[in-house]
Amino acid sequence: MFAITGATGKVGGAVARTLLAAHRSVRVVVRDIDKGKAWSACGAAVAVADSGDAAALTAAFSDSEGVFVMLPSTFDPTPGFSEARAVVTAFRAALLQARPAKVVVLSTIGADASQPNLLNQLGLLETALADLPMPVAFLRAAWFMENASWDVAAARTDGAITSYLQPLDKAFPMIATDDVGRTAAELLLDSWSDRRVVELEGPFRVSPNDIAGAFSRALNRPVTARIVARDSWDALFRAQGMRNPTPRMQMLDGFNDGWIDFAQRDAGSRKGTIAIDQAIAALVARTPSDAG
Repeated sequence: MFAITGATGKVGGAVARTLLAAHRSVRVVVRDIDKGKAWSACGAAVAVADSGDAAALTAAFSDSEGVFVMLPSTFDPTPGFSEARAVVTAFRAALLQARPAKVVVLSTIGADASQPNLLNQLGLLETALADLPMPVAFLRAAWFMENASWDVAAARTDGAITSYLQPLDKAFPMIATDDVGRTAAELLLDSWSDRRVVELEGPFRVSPNDIAGAFSRALNRPVTARIVARDSWDALFRAQGMRNPTPRMQMLDGFNDGWIDFAQRDAGSRKGTIAIDQAIAALVARTPSDAG
């Protein structure tokens, strides 16, 4: 039995689907029993546990060959990352009590960065779980290609997308969420000892101009990328409802300035198989136009 958190999202869902396709027993961990019904129909067991409830997580993780854990996404954290710290504490307590045979942790590129930024939340997670008494693999994933889902409407209607990643011709490490999920599942099925770090990115690094080009091909119309000026970020993020945009801005600075990257850049990273054209085409296909 493999216990999977985040199964209602893209990465956790891909982990669970991959394991079920391999005819492995899966227990998805959800916060709402209704969200587990689709997984029950697929043959998975369902456990209900809030991400901060150590007792419920212990029950969900018990009697498992492996556990996949991931932090809920928090893009507008309180100062000090209190939300992430609460979940990290619950995860650690549950894993120590449940004692699964192995743990795969979704982490991120930049989790080891010392500079303050949004990804420090994953650094906290790695630090808290690094000394668990069972094999632990930290899967440090690159920037998700699916972040471009926010650009589909603008690409379709305006022929232009905006980019906080800059300059526009700089190639950044990116990965498709299906590749992340499949890799996490492969790690759960693998055997290793002690602590392991796996850096994961797509087959090629991707620039904002590459994303625009992929939209052009998927939509069969010209699409260009435009820079969002750095001095406008704070006001834009606050207008979107963010109360603490600084960590997000620091993260973007880290990617743009190059201090968020893998230790050996792309030389030492594991590669996924999904290229940007395939990822963007999938986003366009499942995002209906206003006319549709």
